[in-house]
This record gives sequence, structure tokens and C-alpha cells, in this order.
Amino acid sequence: MTDAIMTDVPDISVDWYRDIVDFADGTPQPVHWFATHFTEGAVLLLGVLLVVAAATRLVGGDIRGRALALAAPVSVLLAYGGSEGLKDLVAEDRPCRSPADLMIVAAHCPPVGDWSFPSNHATIAGALAAATLLLHRRIGLVAAPLALLAALSRTFIGVHYPHDVAAGLLLGVLVGALVTPLAARPVAEALRRRVRRAARPLTHSARR
Repeated sequence: MTDAIMTDVPDISVDWYRDIVDFADGTPQPVHWFATHFTEGAVLLLGVLLVVAAATRLVGGDIRGRALALAAPVSVLLAYGGSEGLKDLVAEDRPCRSPADLMIVAAHCPPVGDWSFPSNHATIAGALAAATLLLHRRIGLVAAPLALLAALSRTFIGVHYPHDVAAGLLLGVLVGALVTPLAARPVAEALRRRVRRAARPLTHSARR
């Protein structure tokens, strides 16, 4: 984008990126294979954990719990939309395009225009973990470290700077933790109105 704001990458993030990518390049090929697949599969697994956590609230839960379960996907979508907006605004190029002397674990560097800051994967992982923790504490305690590993894997395979994944993870957690309960309020009220409407015919029948 011609009107995007270009920013300088922090030197410490560049140094950490080089150290992590150098370390990753020295690991065995099975580790490369696992990291490449994990970075995509972890987000899918987090999605499954969110569905399981939501199901526990939808089946036999109270109105607030059901409302949280229905609102959780909204927060994840909003977090993703926010990360996409920031990508276009900042327009930071991928680190795998700059240091030509480094080998990355990823099979290829994302194309030009697929900006680096913040990491979409880290954002989605953070939002999924935060929403899952709100719905079910024990499942959320599994999702939280998985989200952290999913974020870190994006630097390990060489497609994001450390500050990209840190910002994405923070954005996802904040949106997931704040938007989910806020969005659940109108959903809960709608569910209460539905319960009251469903109870009216029963009340009339009892009076007769």
C-alpha cells in the first residue's frame, strides 16, 4: 500500500530473530517437519478446544454461560480483523525477505504484501486461548501454553520477528478477554427474552 506507514524494526527483535532462526536451522529435519506442521495445526487444535469448552456451556449451562459460548467466536473474528487492519497500516516486510544469509525452516517466505506485523496466527491463538479460558478453566489452562507455543513457532520457522508474535498474542488475548464478556451481555438478554416468551403459554395454560 502506497499510503501505509513504514516503521523501523527494533534492533533487539532483529537480533533475537537471527538467534532463533540460526538455532532452528541447526535442529534435525524431523524437528523442522514438526515445527512446519505444528504452526498451522496448533491453531486448529485451539479451535477444537474452544468448541469443546463452548459445548460444556451450551449443554446444560446457565444463560450467561450459553451467551459466553455464543459470543466467543465473535471475539476471535474481531481479533483477526484487528490484526489485518494493523498489518495494512504498519506494512512491515517479512523478516525472511531481509537477511539473505539466513536459512529458515519454513518451505517458503510469504509473498510480498503479506505483511509481518502483527502475526495473524499469534493473534488468533491468543484470542482462542483467552475465550477458552473464560468458558472452561481447565481446558483454558491447556489452551494457554498451546497458544504461546503456536506464537513462538512463527519465529522458529522464520516468518515473523519476535515482536510480531508478541504483539499478535497480546492483541488476541486482550480482544478475547474483553470482547467476549461484552458481546455476551446482549446475547444473554436475548436468551432471557426468549425464555420468558416460551414460558408465557405455560403460564396461561396453568391459569385456565
